[in-house]
Formats: sequence, structure tokens, C-alpha cells
Amino acid sequence: MDILYRLGRATANEVMAALSGDPNYSTVRTQLRVLEGKGHIRHEEHGLRFIYMPTVPRHAARQPALRHLIETFFEGSAEKMLSTLLGSESSKISEEELERLAELIAKARKGGRR
Repeated sequence: MDILYRLGRATANEVMAALSGDPNYSTVRTQLRVLEGKGHIRHEEHGLRFIYMPTVPRHAARQPALRHLIETFFEGSAEKMLSTLLGSESSKISEEELERLAELIAKARKGGRR
């Protein structure tokens, strides 16, 4: 999805070229079909080529994707997710980012979003 969001539209070969490693063409095509089946992308036919594009703007896809990530890896707990993110050695969060996070938490408290 990230590749399609960055490129706007792409063939399976273009998606494959943007992936790291040595992806298999049939695996990339299978994933594109799965994403299309779920309604995340669509395609247009140009001759024998399929051109794939996202159906939902990136900002609209973030919330459901994050919720799925939290449910899958953090037992549905935003606290566990944030604890993992903040406690990670590889996660270098700047003071400015920490301040913005603190402001978001304060807003959520005031707005009753818990």
C-alpha cells in the first residue's frame, strides 16, 4: 500500500521494483489481488497491463490499520503499543515529538476520549 500511496498508481512490475529484496512476481500479484478483494485498491486495464491505485486516501486508511495493528500485536491496548514504542532503543523520539504527544494526551483527557 505504501508504494501505491507514494506512486499514486503502478503496475505489478513497478510495485515489485520498489520493494526491497527479491520479491516473487506471483507473490506481488497475489497480494495486489488480495488488497483489491478487500477494497483497498482497484485496477484499470491498459492493454495487457493492470494499473493499480488506492481506493481510499492514506489518512482514511490509517485509523483502521492502526486499530488492526493494536488488536493483533498489543492485545487491543494502546498503552502497550505506546509503551513498546517509547521503550524501544531503535525509536528515537525527539523532545518536540514527546511534547506533542503529551499535548494530544491532555486534549484526549479534556475531551473525555479514553
